[in-house]
Order: sequence, then C-alpha cells, then structure tokens
Amino acid sequence: MPERARSFGAIAEAYERFRPGYPVELFDLVREYAGRPLVTALEIGAGTGKATRLFARQGVTVTATEPDAAMLAELRKQVPASVRTVRAAFEDLRPGRRYGQRYGLVYAAAALHWTVPAGRWARVASLLEPGGVFASCGGPVQLADPAVEEAVRTARAPFLESDEIPSPDGTPPGHDMQWPGTELRRSALFADVRQAVIERRLTMSAGDYLGHLSTVSAYLVLPPLVRERVFRRIAQALPGRVEIAADITVHLARRRRHEP
Repeated sequence: MPERARSFGAIAEAYERFRPGYPVELFDLVREYAGRPLVTALEIGAGTGKATRLFARQGVTVTATEPDAAMLAELRKQVPASVRTVRAAFEDLRPGRRYGQRYGLVYAAAALHWTVPAGRWARVASLLEPGGVFASCGGPVQLADPAVEEAVRTARAPFLESDEIPSPDGTPPGHDMQWPGTELRRSALFADVRQAVIERRLTMSAGDYLGHLSTVSAYLVLPPLVRERVFRRIAQALPGRVEIAADITVHLARRRRHEP
C-alpha cells in the first residue's frame, strides 16, 4: 500500500484530466449535516484539487494539504486564489501557527485510505473545533454494464486480480456501514456517525476510460511493459463508449465537544 500511495505524482496531469470531479450534492450533504455555515476547512490529501474547488467555490476558506510536489503543483494551477496550499502529509499535520486555528470541517476525498492508521482519529480530532465536522468521501469507478466489466476483468486477470483498494479494516463490501464509518463508530472522539451514497452515472469514450485507469494505483505500480500489455488487452475488450458507475460514499462524524 505505501508504494501505491506514492504512485500518483508521475501522472498528476492525467489525474486532473481523467478523474471525475465532485458534484455540488456533496457540499450540500456536508453542509446539511453540519447544521451551520461551513466557514473554514482543512483538506487531507487534496491531490489536484477536485474536491478543493467544490468547497472553495461555495465560499469555504480551504487549506489544502498534499504531500506530493507534482500533485500540489497541478492543484495550484486549478484552484481559486483564495485556497491556501501546504505541502504536507496528514501525519505531519498539527494544530499551531503553520496550519492556523482549528477548523470547522476536516475532510478527505478519495485520500483517507492512504493515511497511517496509528493516531489517525486523534489527529483529526485535534484539528477540529469542538463540534466540528469530519467528512470522508470516495468510491470505486466501475463499468456499469456487467458484460463489459466481466470482459475487462478477464482481460486483466493474467496480470492483475483486482484494481480496487481493500477495506483498511477488513469490513466486507456488503456490510451496512463501510470503512471509515466503522472506525469512527468505535472512536470515543466522534459522535453521530452517518453514511450516505450519492449515486452517479457517467458516460465516456473508451480512450478516456483507459485514461482513468492510467491514474489508478493498482496499474501504476505494475512494471511499465506489463502495464502497457494490460491496457492493450483491456482496450480490445471495450466498446467505443462506456457507462460507468461512480457512486460517492460519504461518511460524516462530529467531534465531541468534551473529550472522554
């Protein structure tokens, strides 16, 4: 997993081009849960700023943190000037002068699974105001047509069994509460843990779908010649255009006002 976590810098421009952004429904969901205006936010692992833009354009003052220099450089091209950007891993974040006061919202978009488990929730809580909101969102991008999905799975099987990221705490896919909600429920630092799903269907060319796969860590860590061969086999299995299911699973929790 550490190798996969460090694999994105080489494809920062492709990540920006081929990864889907986030809909305004995500902001609305977080704001409704918060029950008050979202004024300040800290983003964990902001990547090229897909979620950064959503929150900043809704008037939130965002501090976007990202450990990879290439990803951060791409982010800085894309986000409004109001966004404060900091090169830092989640594990480096501490309340204090560099990161300012505690935040009303701390969030991670398709990034939390790359963070180190030890001390994760204590660190998040330390960055939040009492009663502040934590939000995490993400989810796999899958082919909507089962027949096409099976053809792609068969094409890649000799080289790669799965391109998904397993649940960090082993929660099975069909469980009613998925990670990180499972961990948040066990944490004494957070309350009112909720899970919601924003359903999303997108249509794209086969070329753009392959472009998306070129930004997926499971493929990025393959040897280059193997990766090229896998993509050639997948390309042969795809129709000219594909529909993808890109549902966004959102987890929300509130920092307790009085720590136990």
